[in-house]
Amino acid sequence: MLSIPHMIVIFVVVLVVFGPQKLPELARGLGKLMAEFRKASLDFRSAFDNEMRDLERQARDAEWRKSQAAAATAAGQPAQAESGVAAAPEPLLTEATDSSTETVARASDPSSPGAPEPAATPETSQAAVEADRGRS
Repeated sequence: MLSIPHMIVIFVVVLVVFGPQKLPELARGLGKLMAEFRKASLDFRSAFDNEMRDLERQARDAEWRKSQAAAATAAGQPAQAESGVAAAPEPLLTEATDSSTETVARASDPSSPGAPEPAATPETSQAAVEADRGRS
């Protein structure tokens, strides 16, 4: 690191070599150069961060698809999640005889009116984001 006396000596040498007329122009050019370098380094850092986020998202999506395929094969369904075609969900309970089990059967059947909404998948979330971008 340069100390104060070293910086004074450098300033005097630059003043003698370039003269008092050129010194403001050199300082201005040096300032612009430093600003451009700072901007370029920030742009590079943000591009790098964006790429890393995209790679992490893709890895999470691939892991999610893999776990969905494993869950589908464990449940006895063919692994159609990898091909992009989702298998139709089967109701857990079929017909019920009394009113208490009928409510359970309706809740487990996704097509029934009282059924809870299915969880969003990365594909449906991405489609929603793209649809929102199209409206803007």
